[in-house]
Amino acid sequence: MKTPKIAIVGRPNVGKSALFNCICKKKIAIVDEAEGITRDRLYAKSDFFGRPFEVIDTGGIHSRSKIAFNEQIKRQAEIAIEEADSIIMVVDLHAGIIDLDIAVAKILLRTKKPVCLAVNKVDDINQQHRVYEFQSLGISHMVPVSASQGWHIAELLETALENLPHNMEEAVQDDSIKICIVGRPNVGKSSLVNYLLQEERCIVSPIPGTTRDSIDVPFLYGEDRYTLIDTAGIRRKGSEHEVVDKFAAIRTQRAIERSDVCLLMMDAQQGMTVQEKKIANMIEEAGKGCILLFNKWDLVKGFRMEHCLQGIEEEVSFLKHCPKLFLSAITGRNIEKIFPLVKQVHADGARRITTHELNKFIGNCLQRNHPPMLMGKRLRIYYMAQVETRPPRFILFVNNHTLMTESYKKYLYNQFRDTYGFTGVPILMNLKGKSKEKVRTEGASETPSLEDSHEDNTEEEFEELVE
Repeated sequence: MKTPKIAIVGRPNVGKSALFNCICKKKIAIVDEAEGITRDRLYAKSDFFGRPFEVIDTGGIHSRSKIAFNEQIKRQAEIAIEEADSIIMVVDLHAGIIDLDIAVAKILLRTKKPVCLAVNKVDDINQQHRVYEFQSLGISHMVPVSASQGWHIAELLETALENLPHNMEEAVQDDSIKICIVGRPNVGKSSLVNYLLQEERCIVSPIPGTTRDSIDVPFLYGEDRYTLIDTAGIRRKGSEHEVVDKFAAIRTQRAIERSDVCLLMMDAQQGMTVQEKKIANMIEEAGKGCILLFNKWDLVKGFRMEHCLQGIEEEVSFLKHCPKLFLSAITGRNIEKIFPLVKQVHADGARRITTHELNKFIGNCLQRNHPPMLMGKRLRIYYMAQVETRPPRFILFVNNHTLMTESYKKYLYNQFRDTYGFTGVPILMNLKGKSKEKVRTEGASETPSLEDSHEDNTEEEFEELVE
C-alpha cells in the first residue's frame, strides 16, 4: 500500500506552515506574519514512531481575498485535499471562530475523509478550555497544539493517522536524480515543471517572484526516476524588498546544495546577465553539474543561436564545458533533450579515473609542454590521483607547489578537459608538495619525469595523499 498523505489546510495566517515545519522537523516552508506567503503545495516525508507518512502544506483558503494569485492558491489547496488520505484543519485560538473557518470546515466535511482540528497557538496551558469553542465547526476530533513550541504534535499525528491502515510499506531509499531548476525570476522555471508533469503543479504568472518555496516533485521519465526541484528566482540583493525574498534566496541555495544536477534557466531574449553569472558561480562552488537552458526561444525572431551563445563562455569559464539547450517551456520545443543531458552530466559527476590512466595523461602533458623554470628551479609532477567524486577532485603530487604557474595549471586543466570531458561538471585540482627537507635536496633543474615517482615516494605517502 502507498504511504499515507496528510494535508494541512485552513484559512490564511493560522500557522499552517509553522505546523508543517514542526511535523517535518525541518524549516522547509517560509513562515511569516503576512498573508499569502505559501502559494504552491509543499510535500515532505516524515514518520510517527516508525510509521512513514507524507505531509502537504497548502496556502490559505480565502474566497474573497484580494491578494495576488488567490484563485491559484485556492486551486492548489483543493488539489492537496483531493489527493490526501487524512486532513488536518488549522485554526487560530486567539482569533476564535470566524466565517472563513466555518466555510473551510464545510468544504472538508463534504470530502468524507478523516478530518481533525488543530487548534493552534495554545502557547499557555491555561488557555486549553477555550478549545471547546471550536466544536461548533462540526469536527469531532480536536487537538490543542502549539506549532511554535512543538506542543501536542504527537497527539495530533496520532489522531490524524488513527483511521488509516497500519500495514503501510516501509519507506524506500530515494535513489532518484535530483534536478534543481534555478535562475532569475520570471524566466519560466515553473512553466517547465508544469509542462513536464502535464499538470498545474506550480502557479505560473508573468509577475516575477510568484514562486517562493523550493518545491520537490517526484517524476518518472521512461524507466528513470527524477526529483524536480522548482525554486524561487534569485533576485539581486538590491531587489530583495520583502523578508520572504531573502528566505526564498536562502532556500534556493540549499536546493542547489542537495541537488545532483542544476538546470540554469535564462530568458533567451535577454541572454546572460550579472545575476546568471552569480548563480553559475554558486553552482560551481557547490560542486554540482550544470546545464544551460535558454527558454522562450519561440519568442526570439531574427536572431541565431550562435549569436546568443557568443560571449557566454568568456563570461564564466565553467559554462564553457556545460551543455546548452534552446527550448520553449510553453510549446515544448527541445524539452525531450533535457533528460539525456541530465543523465550524461550525472554520470560524469560520479566518474572515476584510475591512477594509471592519470599518470599516462600527466606524462603526455609533460612531453608536449614542459613546466617553465622559476629562479633556476623546475616543477616536477610525480603522479596524479583522483580522491573524490561529485565533484571530481584530483591531487597532483609535486616537488614544490610554489613552482606551479597559473598558465601551466590552466594548460593541464584544458588538456584534462580535452582528454576526459566531464561534461557540465566542475573539476577540482589541488597540489601537494613534498616536505621542505626533500625540496632542498631535490635536483631542481632536472627534467620532469613520472618514472622516478616510485623511488621518491613511499606507499605510505600515497595513502596519505588519497586520504
